[in-house]
Amino acid sequence: MAKLHFFYSTMNAGKSTSLLQSNHNYKETGLDTLIFLPDETSKLSKGKIVSRIGLSAKAIITKKDFDFYAYIKKNKTEKLSCVLIDEAQFLSKIQVRQLGKVADLLNIPVMCYGIRTDFQGELFEGSSELLSLADNLIELKTICYDCGRKATMVVRRDENNKIVTEGSKVVVGGNDIYTPVCRKHFRKLTKLI
Repeated sequence: MAKLHFFYSTMNAGKSTSLLQSNHNYKETGLDTLIFLPDETSKLSKGKIVSRIGLSAKAIITKKDFDFYAYIKKNKTEKLSCVLIDEAQFLSKIQVRQLGKVADLLNIPVMCYGIRTDFQGELFEGSSELLSLADNLIELKTICYDCGRKATMVVRRDENNKIVTEGSKVVVGGNDIYTPVCRKHFRKLTKLI
């Protein structure tokens, strides 16, 4: 029976690299995959999943009304062996449930990669539902930029490098905006917990 997997972490833990490596492994053995990327990050990456170490792959861009189950059922091939989704935190609750249906009814493994919490320490909608429904929860680890302990959270910085604690939940960016930190330093830097 196929499973729904959630690989989660903070920024800079290698989520996209891990996804791209998994995709490569399937392709190397002659199997098909479908790769998806939520619209929130597609413009910055020009419709590709891109890792910081230079790997990339073209992705199918999805909006909030995209129906994963209907699309995959219609477009699956005989060799379709895995569905891969980057930036899964941006999925809706309904979309996560559709992905569970892909695993359960179409018997195709689904591997989702995403960030667990936002810059305010709150769960993203997609991450919350994946934490509830996924068969496997796999934490990819990275380190706190302040102390070297395991990072579990992320802080957002403005153009003057000051910590931001209010604003839009979604601001797409990389190391120029976000810094992975442990809970202790998140507390110290944001005063939100």
